[in-house]
Amino acid sequence: MNKKAHQFFIDLFLTNELNRLPEQFGADRIFDPPLIGVSRGDDPIFNKFKEVVAPEHLTPLEMWTAGGLKSQEDTADRLRILSIIFPYVKKIRDESKKATTMPADIYCLGRNYANEFMKDVLRRTMAFFQDQGFRAAAGMLSPAFRLRLQEKPPQFYSRWSERHMAFAAGLGTFSLHEGLITEAGCNVRITSVITDAPLNVTPRRSDDPYANCLYYAKGECRKCEERCPGGAINADGHDKVKCREYGVIVSKEMNKRFRPLLKPHERNVEGTIMVSYPVGCAFCQFKVPCMDRNPMAKAQKASG
Repeated sequence: MNKKAHQFFIDLFLTNELNRLPEQFGADRIFDPPLIGVSRGDDPIFNKFKEVVAPEHLTPLEMWTAGGLKSQEDTADRLRILSIIFPYVKKIRDESKKATTMPADIYCLGRNYANEFMKDVLRRTMAFFQDQGFRAAAGMLSPAFRLRLQEKPPQFYSRWSERHMAFAAGLGTFSLHEGLITEAGCNVRITSVITDAPLNVTPRRSDDPYANCLYYAKGECRKCEERCPGGAINADGHDKVKCREYGVIVSKEMNKRFRPLLKPHERNVEGTIMVSYPVGCAFCQFKVPCMDRNPMAKAQKASG
């Protein structure tokens, strides 16, 4: 089943017209073929996420139940969480390395168009499993999914963190800038689907949440700190408030320049559906050692 699912994704990423930049930017693909990983629904790590993310963070079984799919036979051990890594293409990464105070235009458009493509991938993935006789749900599309705002300490978080789901599936570890460093680097997008299909689990190489980050692993680098024009990263980590404040500046400028091209995106924030035209920032993901690779891969391989 894993092999069949992987081929499904390769075909989808290569042929889906939503995985395209607008004509004005060449209509090339936004993402290369994906990485996928699978975790078990009863992995103890999901309860740990209630501590490290927030008590409201949902386990796979809780999200499954919230989607109205739970039956008497459903138990956490029967569920699988398929995480999908969307790596940006080299052209977008190369252009973004040149950016200084504003992100590259091609990244902002790609980041914006990616939202519609990712949702389409989720819907098609659920249909793929249903065609095989199984059930499936996507946290991002569930009415239970929402972003939460916490005042003390200031924090923004999701009830279903895609980065944490990918970590559970062995697809990467976290970084100083809080992105997930995968084997395709940190400049990626992430989503996931829950299913009762009998997928094989992909084990984590390490339970160390920062194993792939040069700063946490070796005490060196901090290039993401140098790259951030908003001063949102230092040795203590990532300041989400400062990050968001600079993101607002970027959004205003890019919306002023490209609003006719941008696509709207809906998000559930504290129970209210909010519509925006997101363009992203991601300076901390470009021109850094972890942009398009796992910088600790060689050392990890040598250590066994």
